[in-house]
Amino acid sequence: MNVECPTCKKSVEWTESNPSRPFCSERCKLIDLGAWANEEYKVPAENASPDDLDQGGETTRH
Repeated sequence: MNVECPTCKKSVEWTESNPSRPFCSERCKLIDLGAWANEEYKVPAENASPDDLDQGGETTRH
């Protein structure tokens, strides 16, 4: 089965022999990782109310 590399759009065969799948190469994989790290991509989420954020009364540190 062939898929499109999310970074460069090159056609890539989806096989176990491709450790970078769904990317065509380690380079494209790292470009994508860098985009996530630079917050160029975002996962959509519902807006949370202050009450939702305050459940449990515990503060967590990242």
